[in-house]
Amino acid sequence: MHDELTKVDIQKMQEEVNYRINTLRPKLIEDVQVARSYGDLSENFEYKAAKQAKNRNDSRVRYLQNMIATAVVIEDTHAAEANVAGLFDFVTLWFEEDEEEQKIRLVTTLRQNALEWLISKESPLGKAVMGRKVGDTVLVKVSEDYSYHVTIRSIEKGEDDESLEISRF
Repeated sequence: MHDELTKVDIQKMQEEVNYRINTLRPKLIEDVQVARSYGDLSENFEYKAAKQAKNRNDSRVRYLQNMIATAVVIEDTHAAEANVAGLFDFVTLWFEEDEEEQKIRLVTTLRQNALEWLISKESPLGKAVMGRKVGDTVLVKVSEDYSYHVTIRSIEKGEDDESLEISRF
């Protein structure tokens, strides 16, 4: 299995891996050693908490390294087309069912954040909108039982400007 990521996604993940290995890991190891010195490990909350923090860090490093190793580097093929929705574009949509307008930004899965309307290109909404033009009404199929229509009202071209953080999970 692979993830479709941009060069910037991979760069940001590598920066986080380097920080977690070179800066955070030595501090967490020291925290474990200090907490271990407090004595009885069976009732030592500080030791358990320090060990959990170290394990979470190690898990995140493994996750990021696996993502980097299996990633397929992509570029937006719709970037040059003015009225076609592509990666990192701002797309204003009309949700017919709710009778409301919303502006979304299409991003890679690694940078999605639905609360900020950063919508993954692999989500049902992202898949429906990617490659479509202004004026198109598209069907967003969420599941076998539920789907809805949105109309693309406008597209503002965007670019991968490195301002979007990667998800912290």
